[in-house]
Amino acid sequence: MKGTGGRVVSGVLLCAAAGVTCLQAQDPRAARERAVDSLMAAYSAPGAPGASVIVIRRGRVVFERGYGLSDVQSGTRATPVTNYRLASLTKQFTATAVMLLAAEGRLAYDDPLSRWLPDLPAHARGVTIRHLLNHTSGLWDYEDFVPDTQTYQVKDLDCLRLIGRAESLYFPPGSAYRYSNTGYALLALVVERASGMPFARFVDRRIFRPLGMRNSVAFEEGVSTVRSRAYGHSRSGDGWRRTDQSNTSAVLGDGGIYTSVRDLVRWDRALERHTLVSAAAQREAWTPATLTNGQRTGYGFGWYLGREGERVRVWHTGETRGFRNAILRYPDERLTVIVLTNRNESPPLGIAERIAALYRD
Repeated sequence: MKGTGGRVVSGVLLCAAAGVTCLQAQDPRAARERAVDSLMAAYSAPGAPGASVIVIRRGRVVFERGYGLSDVQSGTRATPVTNYRLASLTKQFTATAVMLLAAEGRLAYDDPLSRWLPDLPAHARGVTIRHLLNHTSGLWDYEDFVPDTQTYQVKDLDCLRLIGRAESLYFPPGSAYRYSNTGYALLALVVERASGMPFARFVDRRIFRPLGMRNSVAFEEGVSTVRSRAYGHSRSGDGWRRTDQSNTSAVLGDGGIYTSVRDLVRWDRALERHTLVSAAAQREAWTPATLTNGQRTGYGFGWYLGREGERVRVWHTGETRGFRNAILRYPDERLTVIVLTNRNESPPLGIAERIAALYRD
């Protein structure tokens, strides 16, 4: 295996970049698979919530596997078609919904947000759609106004009302970067106003169906269902308890999509082939925002952006009650690793990076 930083010693390849030891070259594919299994060993513990992993290399799935349980209570095993709550990985879909409408001339990135949300607080009148996309709006987090004791779930429209309780912004729009779930909840409302249909229906009709992502859904309790659903879990003493929903889990734009690693293969191909949005539009989405002082952030439209040495990489993590996820793409190398998990533990970006190191050629 070239490019892993490993070396052969007594018939064993030490995959230093991946942080694991794997067997050497008679069967490189089997060696990589054993190495991934080693990285995912904690998710395979008996009776424990698990994970699903997929590796896409040059347009082909070269590894996919489920580990552990998608539901501890029923003992259902996780597979590549298990559907997980994406949490903040949802933001790339919300951003794409906005991009589709922009391409059709139904909105513009530099539209004042108040054009679409006239009930916006007066102190936020300088905020634009672009500010929401790249987390430079300065809007307060709606979660700050949701007490832990609240039993009913917040919806996207509630977020607009909640931020009205703030008396100011964190900073003038465009002058600083601050990650904002509020921004993406409000973007879902903008999509609804500009398209004339509910956000969940828009992403289904304009993204999921065209790409063949048949089991993906922006989930609404009592309205839609999640097939092959993974339930979130947290450690409790020596075991696990289901912690699947919080009082903010019903907000769609910032984290409400459920999907599987198998469906995300179709999403990855759409990004590579520019199936939904043009190459020029995708380049803009993958360009870091520039602040008013000329400095650049490390975020575009729904993606973190950066480099790993000379390698360009785009990624995102997702954290919500009972789920931790990561997607990592190296566009120039056509390599993508996705790890979805249904447990309240460390985001698996580090695992995705080590898996990527195994599959780099």
